[in-house]
Amino acid sequence: MINTYDEALAFIHGRTKFKKIPTLKRMRRFLDELGAPDKHVNAIHIAGTNGKGSTLAFLRNLFQAEGKTVGSFTSPFLIKFNERISVNGVGISDDEILRLTQEIYPTIAKLDAELPEGGPTEFEIVTAMMFKYFAEGHADIVLIEVGLGGLYDSTNVIIPKVSVITSIGWDHMHILGDTLPKIAFQKAGIIKPGVPVVVGGVDPEPLKVIVNLAEQKQSPIQILGQNFKVNDRGEHNWTQEFDFSSADFQLHDLKTALIGDYQTHNAALAIQAYIDYHQLTKRSVDVRNIQKGIAATRWAGRFEKISTKPTIVLDGAHNTSAVNLIVDTLQNDFPQGHIYILMGILADKQADKMVDKMATVQNASIILTQFAGPGKRLAANPEKLEIQLKTQPENVSAIDDWQDAIRELRRKLTPDDMLLITGSLYFISDARKFLLNPNHNFK
Repeated sequence: MINTYDEALAFIHGRTKFKKIPTLKRMRRFLDELGAPDKHVNAIHIAGTNGKGSTLAFLRNLFQAEGKTVGSFTSPFLIKFNERISVNGVGISDDEILRLTQEIYPTIAKLDAELPEGGPTEFEIVTAMMFKYFAEGHADIVLIEVGLGGLYDSTNVIIPKVSVITSIGWDHMHILGDTLPKIAFQKAGIIKPGVPVVVGGVDPEPLKVIVNLAEQKQSPIQILGQNFKVNDRGEHNWTQEFDFSSADFQLHDLKTALIGDYQTHNAALAIQAYIDYHQLTKRSVDVRNIQKGIAATRWAGRFEKISTKPTIVLDGAHNTSAVNLIVDTLQNDFPQGHIYILMGILADKQADKMVDKMATVQNASIILTQFAGPGKRLAANPEKLEIQLKTQPENVSAIDDWQDAIRELRRKLTPDDMLLITGSLYFISDARKFLLNPNHNFK
């Protein structure tokens, strides 16, 4: 029997991560055994290669600005497991994690015994916990982030009010497919018949896949750059400014603390999904709540400045698409001073391409390092990675121990310089704990 929070986490994390054959049948059976809690959750569903977390954060603050209690389901967690199931941005308590695990444990044991392939996976269990918790009435609306892909993701049992697809890029190709249209097909698997879908900046070929699926399912579609638009005004004093326009709304001088033009695009997706939700539920939209919600949005680990003197920034960019966005932000908004970029990357990512792209930032030095990956997933070896790089850029070096690297780089920083720590959400989670620990001496 599971009696403590730590035992609950050990049980969850000890489950199988993946099954060989992707299917939602096991998840559907699991939830039906629990009384189908997903059918009692008022939700918005969010998929995409990058931008899911930021779009969710904007949406959460938009709804909170009008007084709603907002649940969210995200992954992975940055600081503590409980963050994955949160209310108004605060992870649920240890006691609730324990209670939910205890309550669904008998069903898991039953499915372990009855299903030929075994019972639910780790992510299916956490997903079921989320649905069960929010079906109890702890939130007015729940924002659900896809774990991986979309079509066969365990969250895809939900029939949401609105679906959102943020972007299509290169990630998880061994699972989702080796072309952008194939990846788009998996992401677009969240589109449900008649449910409005909001789509971000997607290249023409994968966009065609999404549009075709939306048409087949008779789902109204709103596309960034076509049905709604962003006018970027740039970054000023660590604030991004922009305008939003659609057929029904013209919003000027919006401001967000999330830096980068790509974040204004995520904000626009959230605004459009928010508008669609209100039109669907026949509720009016107060533009003051939009302004307030966008301005209040914060999202840990997304170009997050955790120190001013010296300037230290964390960003969880973990694939080539995300790195491209970071490079654009650095070149456009931070041309002054020197940028030290410390990168820890998982070995199953396109690490060489990520580093090659980051090395194009002219006023930057790239330092490769290593960290303990989650579970059995290993980080890329920095020395081997340095050798694999196509261009052998002069501004790339390696320091094996990431804590030593942080100490050394902090000593080098001048008031005009920046230290950017990136490459993996798991890596920046470790770095964040290290940097914010008051007991650490960096001298």
